Amino acid sequence: MVKKYLIFSVLGLSFLAFTLTQVANSETVLNEEEIYVTTEDIILDIVLPTIDKRVVKEYGQDTLSGWEWKRIEGITYNDNHSYDVSVRIEILSKTSDGYKDDLVKVRISPSCDSTTINKLKCKHGFNIEIVNYKRLSL
Repeated sequence: MVKKYLIFSVLGLSFLAFTLTQVANSETVLNEEEIYVTTEDIILDIVLPTIDKRVVKEYGQDTLSGWEWKRIEGITYNDNHSYDVSVRIEILSKTSDGYKDDLVKVRISPSCDSTTINKLKCKHGFNIEIVNYKRLSL
């Protein structure tokens, strides 16, 4: 009888020891249902640094108060597997009272790594460049 209690107590203690030594770490899970991303948000994230450098070059850092993304005017697909994105931006200047509107055409060239792309026309890696910059208001 004592052997049965001893065996049950050893099994119970070992079960308790193994159960208590296991640690479960919880992770913070983001609620992705609340995040809403548009095509403009994605394009903005890609071209923002390139446009920012060009705006500073056009207006100078001293007179520039900032700039704001207004909207995409158009997207054109090119034959060499690149996209021209025309973006309207609004310039905030320290020296003038009003805002200035500019139109920036940015060429986004995705990498030509895919085997389904025509290698004769598509010979570039990932690249972003300003194709045209127009000051719409003086």
